[in-house]
Amino acid sequence: HVQLVESGGGSVQTGGSRTLSCLASGDSDTINCVAWFRQAPGKERETVARMTIGVGGGTKHYSDSVLGRFTISLDDPKNTVSLQMDNLKPEDTAMYYCAKGVGRRCVGLRAPSDFPYWGQGTQVTVS
Repeated sequence: HVQLVESGGGSVQTGGSRTLSCLASGDSDTINCVAWFRQAPGKERETVARMTIGVGGGTKHYSDSVLGRFTISLDDPKNTVSLQMDNLKPEDTAMYYCAKGVGRRCVGLRAPSDFPYWGQGTQVTVS
């Protein structure tokens, strides 16, 4: 049973940085896709970063809105996927969610429906 637990949210000033963490457990796939999504009030949930993990993994994908500012990374021994967010803007304010796919690379996976496993979310507020 896959479980994802996010942490690291909070309030930050414009231009500041924040690191989100996603602790994963229960995953037995040799390859998988882990993603960070966000959802602002009144808006659809959108993907901001994805990373293929496991055998032959490492490929990363970013949305245009965060490219060059956000970095997704894996701390394998700790089963933790992080999202380093720099140069934050008010429009980055949202609930951020960690999500995991099932046994395949991230290529072609973008919609929330592509990811069956989700964390509870962590709020990031930029002002």
